[in-house]
Amino acid sequence: MAINKSFTSDGNASDSEILGSSKAITSLRALIRQCADSNAPVLIRGESGVGKELVCRELHNHSPRYSQRLVAINCGAIPAQLLESELFGHKKGAFTGASCDRKGRFELANNGTLFLDEIGDMPLDLQVKFLRVLEARQIEPVGANSAIDIDVRVVAATHRDLTQMIEEGSFREDLYYRLNVIPLKVPRLADRHDDVAELVDFFAAKFAAGRKPVRLSHISRHIMEAYTWPGNVRELSNFVQRLSVLFPGQLIDLAKIPEEFIPGEMLAILDGLSERLGEFEQTAPELDPAGEELDEADALASIGLSGFDDLETVLESALENALDGEAESEEQDEFQDEDAVGTTNFESIVRLSETMETLPAGGVPTKDLLNRLEANLIRTALAQTKGNVSHAAGLLQLGRTTVIQKMAKYEITAEELA
Repeated sequence: MAINKSFTSDGNASDSEILGSSKAITSLRALIRQCADSNAPVLIRGESGVGKELVCRELHNHSPRYSQRLVAINCGAIPAQLLESELFGHKKGAFTGASCDRKGRFELANNGTLFLDEIGDMPLDLQVKFLRVLEARQIEPVGANSAIDIDVRVVAATHRDLTQMIEEGSFREDLYYRLNVIPLKVPRLADRHDDVAELVDFFAAKFAAGRKPVRLSHISRHIMEAYTWPGNVRELSNFVQRLSVLFPGQLIDLAKIPEEFIPGEMLAILDGLSERLGEFEQTAPELDPAGEELDEADALASIGLSGFDDLETVLESALENALDGEAESEEQDEFQDEDAVGTTNFESIVRLSETMETLPAGGVPTKDLLNRLEANLIRTALAQTKGNVSHAAGLLQLGRTTVIQKMAKYEITAEELA
């Protein structure tokens, strides 16, 4: 039996199954608190994997119907010709194979809650009958001669755009308004990055199977928060389960994170650092004639990354700068008005190169030209932003750490261009 729970006034609940402390999820819990006691229909919208059924269960468990049944049915998982019988039941002999009376989901959920998942997949002809049930609060099993009174709270959910379906003629407008009395929107996981760490810890404990849960390193946690999670919470749950199976009880460092989960900018940082570390390994004997292994901090300092104790600290700093770049880019709007001129000049250079049919007989010093171009672009960006490296990085569409590294390479200082 479910336990009737209560929310705090701000929508937080220590006993809530909906985890997270982000503004989006806290607001959702507050809305559930407001409408849990009502019998009005609820329409839950959200992408696949966000937890729409969990929201329905939360509504039911905090409602006066909590001691009665919560019955769920996926309208898209049952063939159209069988869905009517599944919803309303049937009498013996109503059709071939109906060997006995059978209650439908409405009758099974009487005095409780009926959850209709993927309501957008319900056939049009059945939508008419469903609308009649909502209005009359009666069902008529297939093959029956009389109706049965029901007392059910209906909660429907969909990942589809029902208003567009109405325009296309595949969903009834009157049914939409009948269901959309209380609309609830479940946010994407990409819209509540702050909740990822809490969800990871929850799933890690869930899938530990009596062992020590997996743990994320700082950089791995940052990567998980930066990832877009197109499959939402379901994808996150599956990913943590995979880690729990492959690396039980272990610390999940960067090496254990699949490449597809790492943001593109971070991959570029990794590639750049890998190349520089490779260069260091080749020159290590010259740096350490005694042949003793240098510690990681010394190794990083030798390639221009002084002040860091280890590689993971470098990567963490780089990723934080990358994540902060989106916020910082909002501050760069004052510089964007000049983009048209800059873009025009840049495109003219590209078009000039496209008109070249042959190269000089002596060849082209491509590396030197690109280095000079890159250095000039960095100087221009720093001058334009009065020496602000973060803003210059935004104009260059590079990570702040990358720009700092290139400034050291070309011996450029922000002060001289401020």
